[in-house]
Amino acid sequence: MKRTALTIVFLLLLAGTVSAQVPDIGAILPKDDPTAAGRIIQFIVLLTVLSVAPGLLIMVTSFTRFVVALSFLRSGLGLQSTPANIILITLALFMTFYVMAPTFDRAWSTGLKPFMDNQISEAAAYKQITDPFREFMTAHVRDKDLRMFEDMAAQNFPKREEGAEIDLRVLIPAFMISELRRGFEIGFLIALPFLVIDLIVATLTMSMGMMMLPPTAISLPFKILFFVLIDGWNLLVGSLIRSFS
Repeated sequence: MKRTALTIVFLLLLAGTVSAQVPDIGAILPKDDPTAAGRIIQFIVLLTVLSVAPGLLIMVTSFTRFVVALSFLRSGLGLQSTPANIILITLALFMTFYVMAPTFDRAWSTGLKPFMDNQISEAAAYKQITDPFREFMTAHVRDKDLRMFEDMAAQNFPKREEGAEIDLRVLIPAFMISELRRGFEIGFLIALPFLVIDLIVATLTMSMGMMMLPPTAISLPFKILFFVLIDGWNLLVGSLIRSFS
């Protein structure tokens, strides 16, 4: 967990320095007090992490697919607030850390740790940290989505040469919509059995003349019982994690 947090922190900082011009803070730092300068930098790091870390986690990891699938599960069961949002998000986070552990470890060992030990430069550290995430996204992005963003990017940026690395400005949005599509596909498969139960219960209540009784009031216990009997949490979480193998 510590390595994961440090990797995310440094990736955010380097991404910011590459994408924007950072003003020179040397004029406001005490000339003869390196401790004060370090504290200011630590404060800036903390603010940066708190502001953009959630967005980074969603953009370049498997979190999107997990949280969309779990949301479809709750909707399919017909439960409005059970499990609570915090439970679903926390479960999706730990599933994300499990899937992304090799990527985080590689970014730590090849990029962040050598940089903290002053063995490589900032530019080299940025490349070593982003390469594992780039490879992960490239392995799971759809070619159709990637081509769409590359075609749009070609209007404003130089066209990518054959064999060159994919620009993160192209790869990240393509990866995100690919994950959204797969999340909805999995969500459809999750919701379908519950829909069948709803239809069966609605048909039975209509045939028995119980017009005023909401079918969901009867189908809800059956859907929960069905999900528990098939050990649904084990099947769903295992299948979601294995979908990245």
